[in-house]
Amino acid sequence: MHVHLSTHEWMDGSLGEMREATERHFRTQVPIRTVDQMADEFRADDVLAVVLAWDAESGTGLPPTTNEYVAECVARHPDTFIGFASVDPWKGKKAVADFRHAITDLGLRGLKLHPGCQLFAPNDTRFYPLYEAAAELGAPIIFHTGTTGLGAGMPGGGGIKLGYCRPIFLDDVAADFPELNIVAAHPSWPWQDEMLAVAQHKTNVWLDLSGWSPRKWSPELTKNVLGPLQDRALYGSDYPFLTFAKWLDAFHSYDPPVEVEEKILVGNARRLLGV
Repeated sequence: MHVHLSTHEWMDGSLGEMREATERHFRTQVPIRTVDQMADEFRADDVLAVVLAWDAESGTGLPPTTNEYVAECVARHPDTFIGFASVDPWKGKKAVADFRHAITDLGLRGLKLHPGCQLFAPNDTRFYPLYEAAAELGAPIIFHTGTTGLGAGMPGGGGIKLGYCRPIFLDDVAADFPELNIVAAHPSWPWQDEMLAVAQHKTNVWLDLSGWSPRKWSPELTKNVLGPLQDRALYGSDYPFLTFAKWLDAFHSYDPPVEVEEKILVGNARRLLGV
């Protein structure tokens, strides 16, 4: 449910100088791959990737990885990729129009937003037209929550503001748009309990478990993922910084029941995306 393109367009273009800092944070070095190389890697391991576009131009000044580019990747490898759009919320009516175009014309399946990089509060009603469009189109929205490896260790964190990534902001959105499926990306540290409270209370909120090795999950998160939230927990890696093989190996260390594993790895995403 959470794959970034390890191509030049995102790694060097949209991340800019944040790339090196992010690699240091994840203690890895990411080779630049072509779309075909990525597809071969995922295909070999029987993983279907939700690949994410990126537009944080207003917040970072960096060029987007466009919806058109992601749609081309999906068209090239439809057996391996499902595409999610991204729009810059500060672009107002244009953002809404671009999002509608991405879903209705380009065939993308949802929207990815990163409040910390895009510098907006998710519960600011100025951005509600975007959520209205998503609800109308039946397109889920993935919101980044918690800290981020992007800009980590840089002076000023590369300008990224973590406060916008608090999960409690999504509680307002979930309440105001009960028909909208909201996916909270990552375990939301340091506001993990806040995220679990929102997900337990709002059944239109899902958890995307990417960005952290399951071996580092807290007992409370583990209990919820394998227990009461097992029907809305979604496997994600945060590739290319955390590979799917590494994530899956760590997840299996819990020896999850077969039926729970099926939900988290396949079944829940199938229901959410209508696959």
